[in-house]
Amino acid sequence: MQLSIIICTYNPREDYLRRVLDALKAQTLPKEQLELLLIDNASKEPLAGRWDLSWHPNPRIIREKEPGLTPARLRGVKESNCELLVFVDDDNVLFPDYLAECLQIANAWPVLGAWGGQQFPEFEDGPPAEKWKADFWTSTLKRDVWSNNYDRATVPIGAGVCIRRQVALEYATLAGSDPLRQNLDRKGSGLNSCGDFDMAFVACDLGLGLGRFMRLKLDHLMPANRVSDDYLIRLSEGIGYSETVLVALRGQFPSECRVDQVVDFYKRLRLSRIQRALAVAYKAGRSRAIRELKTVQSKLS
Repeated sequence: MQLSIIICTYNPREDYLRRVLDALKAQTLPKEQLELLLIDNASKEPLAGRWDLSWHPNPRIIREKEPGLTPARLRGVKESNCELLVFVDDDNVLFPDYLAECLQIANAWPVLGAWGGQQFPEFEDGPPAEKWKADFWTSTLKRDVWSNNYDRATVPIGAGVCIRRQVALEYATLAGSDPLRQNLDRKGSGLNSCGDFDMAFVACDLGLGLGRFMRLKLDHLMPANRVSDDYLIRLSEGIGYSETVLVALRGQFPSECRVDQVVDFYKRLRLSRIQRALAVAYKAGRSRAIRELKTVQSKLS
């Protein structure tokens, strides 16, 4: 086996997970080269016995009782056996050549520690009327990009991210002992969301690079609630928190001063109602992160 597919899921939508698995069945890479791990992250109804993975030669359904995407990912890393890991969300429909291309990139680009590609949203109720909402969930490329810096343009997102085992193991060691890192991703109704970036940035910590490639493509299934104003406002707060912690973990401790607060206030006055609400939520998330970071800092001093 050359590649471990890790699907972390919590109370999955049956129609979505079925399409995810069907897309894996249709991969051009021979299944004998693949390991399939379905990490059941404390779903209300255990997935074992409900999902038939007998079509795959190397499948396992693993129950992780600790809630949260980070514990699920860490369990996937621990249980995996291959040198290349691919994290597939329970709403990601991979193009048929996705895994074959992942392996080809792994062989052609030994300097890369983590990489991903493009994602195209498939909206449950059709594209939203507001174009910016569709753009928010779309991640496309005009060319391949790569870097060995903490570059947001080249960091792969969690959907379909490919990561070398040495990077995944180092991330597991760091996240396993750091409450801040453990709080960087989804847990229950919370929408913190930079655990994938933190995991990818570990590649840079180890002297490896990041990349995104046009030929890696997946469809991201989007339920109706993800384009609602309420969801996006809560997500903005989670992003504000997570991005602030993410940069602090790499030595850039954030600060807030009175001048910045005044400037931000007047900038928000020129925004539309929803843009203002998103900006206020992001600011609240950032402030929450700064409070937590100060608490951690004071305990260490």
